[in-house]
Amino acid sequence: MPWNNQGNNQGGNQGGGPWGGGGNNGGPWGSGSGRPPGRPTPPEFDKMFRDFRNQFGGGIPGGGSPMKFIWLLLIVIMGLWVATGFYRVNPQQQGVVLRFGEWVKTTSPGLHYHLPFPIEKVLTPDVTRDNRLEIGFRDISGRSASRRDIADESQMITGDENIVDIDFVVFWRIADAGAYLFNLAEPDDTIKVAAEAVMREIIGQTAIQTVLTEGRQNVQTSVRQKLQELLDEYKSGVRVREVQLLAVDPPSDVIDAFNDVQRARQDRDRLKNEAEAFRNDIVPRARGEAARLVAEAEAYREEVVSRAQGDASRFDQVYTAYEMDKDVTRERIYIETIEEVFGNIEKIIIDEDGKSVVPYLPLKELGKARNAN
Repeated sequence: MPWNNQGNNQGGNQGGGPWGGGGNNGGPWGSGSGRPPGRPTPPEFDKMFRDFRNQFGGGIPGGGSPMKFIWLLLIVIMGLWVATGFYRVNPQQQGVVLRFGEWVKTTSPGLHYHLPFPIEKVLTPDVTRDNRLEIGFRDISGRSASRRDIADESQMITGDENIVDIDFVVFWRIADAGAYLFNLAEPDDTIKVAAEAVMREIIGQTAIQTVLTEGRQNVQTSVRQKLQELLDEYKSGVRVREVQLLAVDPPSDVIDAFNDVQRARQDRDRLKNEAEAFRNDIVPRARGEAARLVAEAEAYREEVVSRAQGDASRFDQVYTAYEMDKDVTRERIYIETIEEVFGNIEKIIIDEDGKSVVPYLPLKELGKARNAN
């Protein structure tokens, strides 16, 4: 080394490096240990350098050919570079592999490999998270009371040419990460514009009363189905999970008049229901009374007809008997008539000369007395 054995002829210094180790005066520090008191021993750079050169077979100039060291270094670097191609896709993600910026494939969750950077790289968007899209309003602080209305988005014309103010949200997820990232330039804005267009189309075919009352669920279902069909046609890679109508109201400028109309309609419906209830009570009762009268009339008719037919038959029988024996028949008719006439009246029997009364047993009075007891 260039500093070894310097100053052998000067003051008797016995070499040992620039620090003068091993000399009588102890080097520049003036001590026998070759270092100032209380300080660590300086590293032996010469020994470390020699060991490193010997380990790699003299790949440093002066120790053999440098190509072996260079190739070994290149192999190590290449191995590390190749190992950077391994990547893992989490269960809630999809892997989108890009080759020089071009989408080449989509990978499922698990461990995969792609050509190292800068040839290929991978994107791993989350495909299980629900994305919320607000249309017609902006939620400022997460509470419904702090919504800021966007009139250009919320006001729509119904099928009966009325104006309605609608706030709704769309919940969607990424179904195909590659299609979502590369088939549309701005997928979020595209979904928003498509949802608003579909909602306007459905509302334009529906009456305002239907939208405000019982037709809300049908509107939500129709919008979700039609929006999904439209996004599938765009190949957006998006799945629409739900469409919710948060508020459906008339415009604030005419809401008082609209409420008056609604109250009038409610009164009309109430009166109509009361009239129908009265009709449902009266009509069956009248029909029942009419049926009873008809039944009684039919029964009376049957009774009269049957009695007339019986009287006519009896008269024919009497006439036939009279033709067979006129005296006997005439006597029987006389006796039956007297029995019928005098059967229910009080009777007093006297002799032919009218001087005495024939006593008789009062059976009728006795029967009445017995029944009274």
